[in-house]
Amino acid sequence: MQYKLIRSKRRTIAIYVKEESVIVRAPLRVPTRMIDDFVKEKNSWIAKQLARQKIRKEKRAAFKIDHGSIVLFLGRGYRIDEIMLSSEDITSEQLLIKLIAFYKAQAKNIIENRIDHYSSLMGVHPSNIRIGSAKRSWASCSATGRLNFSWRLMMASPDAIDYVIVHELAHLKHLNHSSSFWAIVTDIMPDWKDRRKILRVLHKRLINEVWD
Repeated sequence: MQYKLIRSKRRTIAIYVKEESVIVRAPLRVPTRMIDDFVKEKNSWIAKQLARQKIRKEKRAAFKIDHGSIVLFLGRGYRIDEIMLSSEDITSEQLLIKLIAFYKAQAKNIIENRIDHYSSLMGVHPSNIRIGSAKRSWASCSATGRLNFSWRLMMASPDAIDYVIVHELAHLKHLNHSSSFWAIVTDIMPDWKDRRKILRVLHKRLINEVWD
């Protein structure tokens, strides 16, 4: 198994598989033979990770937005021309930019309206609301009470969107995931676990799609 070795002042050996390459990080004085043996023990795991990354790379390369594409909006699939006006003479790249702008505009209106609704129920109010382009998280809450939401949330169902909003509003009372935090979420939304599952399925789909 070919791998790139990086030595540093660390105590353990660790293997990372990224962009179809294997990186091994090891302590400065660990013998190369010991590192080779460690990698051999992990060969099966490494092979699985490499295969997954290859499949993901192929799916991402095949992803393309054009005028006949079916895209998600509020949890349902639509042809692009069903949810936004598009000109047939623009390129796929321009269409993608226009579609993202549509999602951002919708996110601002829908999320702010739902925040107004749940803020009243929960007795909390964010200091600011921002729509961004985060890929790894649906939303976040800062220590100053600012809520940030990804426009990608517009691909989720309304129930899932509401869960994210309640989750972040609860952080205005508890900036952690303590039992007190989850008690607030459960009180407002007893079925939050089912709603979170919807988001996890969507996240797995979006991993294979290159939106920006």
